Amino acid sequence: MTDQAPAPYAGPKRILSGIQASGALHLGNYLGALKRFVDIQDEKPFIFVADMHAITVWQDPAVLAAQTREIAAAYIAAGLDPKKATIFPQSAVPAHAELAWIFNCVARLGWLDRMTQFKEKSGKHKERSSVGLYTYPVLQAADILLYKATHVPVGEDQKQHLELTRDIAQKFNNDFNAPGFFPVTEPVIEGPATRVMSLRDGSAKMSKSDPSDASRINLMDDADAIANKIRRAKTDPEPLPETLEGLAGRPEAKNLVDIYAALSGQTKDQVIAEFGGKGFGTFKPALAELAVEKMSPIGARMRELMADPAQIDAVLKDGAERARAIADPVVAETKKLVGFLQL
Repeated sequence: MTDQAPAPYAGPKRILSGIQASGALHLGNYLGALKRFVDIQDEKPFIFVADMHAITVWQDPAVLAAQTREIAAAYIAAGLDPKKATIFPQSAVPAHAELAWIFNCVARLGWLDRMTQFKEKSGKHKERSSVGLYTYPVLQAADILLYKATHVPVGEDQKQHLELTRDIAQKFNNDFNAPGFFPVTEPVIEGPATRVMSLRDGSAKMSKSDPSDASRINLMDDADAIANKIRRAKTDPEPLPETLEGLAGRPEAKNLVDIYAALSGQTKDQVIAEFGGKGFGTFKPALAELAVEKMSPIGARMRELMADPAQIDAVLKDGAERARAIADPVVAETKKLVGFLQL
């Protein structure tokens, strides 16, 4: 990794993010990603569906196509306006793969060896993992730098990949004598509930891979399912504390307070001020009502959109055309800098 100070990037601010097309989305995805995308849409972000990342592990082709549309439907149902945000599938822009190969030749093996997510996902048998899973962070760097994105909203678990993106940008700029060509992207990690935990175990992240459906609120859950899952969420016998400090050592209570704060737009201090000293018999019904109010319209709109795939495909096609208009000139200039013939 280079220690040299990066040259300043003179281009415009540009925000990019996306969600992998694998598995049903849940409340954690909404609060940690979708809601944040909606909040920034006036800045004209690029929001993609990461279907190329999804195939780092085997996917049923029909299921992958359906999940790609479902992610796009979730973006729209959550409130993203396709006229403001550029919404597109990653695979519809060939420049992602082209730039990823160039970056594979810039990134160093030692950098990738330090990526903790590969170690977690590959487990004890990394030799059986796809090469794509290993080089996943390099493709992620290409996703970002292809649009010269200056800011990327991410979860804490992706921060290491953003650091790799910064290293690749700086090394490319230095190697090819192109100071400031690629920006040194800033991760944006913020919000009251960027890390939503399981409703069954407050020490584990809410996950679509959890075998217990009761552990998460799926975006497609109806009002009854949402309310039932909140009512049955694991808690402890004590009432909510009078101060935030009192949530220490109470992961399930803290998780529910975090969720209430994020859904209501309040601070956690405000939630504690309202419910401190009250039992979960009072707090859970209030949270259930709030969750149903905020989440059930999203599920209903998603079901409506999924019933009309042509509508989703039209949004994705338009977004892909707009994305290619930005990406293609960037990859063409990158290839010129590398020394590829411009034929």
